[in-house]
Amino acid sequence: MQESPEENPQTTLYELIGGKDKLRALVDRFYDLMDLEADFAALRAMHPPSLDGSRDKLYLFLSGWSGGPDLYTPVHGHPFLRARHLPFAIGTAERDQWLTCMLLAMRELEYPEEKQDLLLNAFFGTADWMRNQQS
Repeated sequence: MQESPEENPQTTLYELIGGKDKLRALVDRFYDLMDLEADFAALRAMHPPSLDGSRDKLYLFLSGWSGGPDLYTPVHGHPFLRARHLPFAIGTAERDQWLTCMLLAMRELEYPEEKQDLLLNAFFGTADWMRNQQS
């Protein structure tokens, strides 16, 4: 039986996600859903017509953010995550669309519910910090 992060505080989110291949699958499914589902239209509208660059950047960023290899910084420099997103109006609705899209991606990839809860909680902190609108 695999230890949960509560049982082993050394477990990183990267390990919880399942490493590079699972992280890539999660990011790809997230963007597939965002591109296909009308519920995420406002979120999709913030992205360029091709999602290829966005997919790569999120994958690279989440790798380091989650405790895996720092892949983003050597290619793109410091993420300055909030500053890079300031041109976009991000309120509660956009935050919740991002989180819902990520949750659906985890469910479709059959992450156990306990993992979904832990990851969603971690994603929430960053997603909420990205808000720059009161709504």
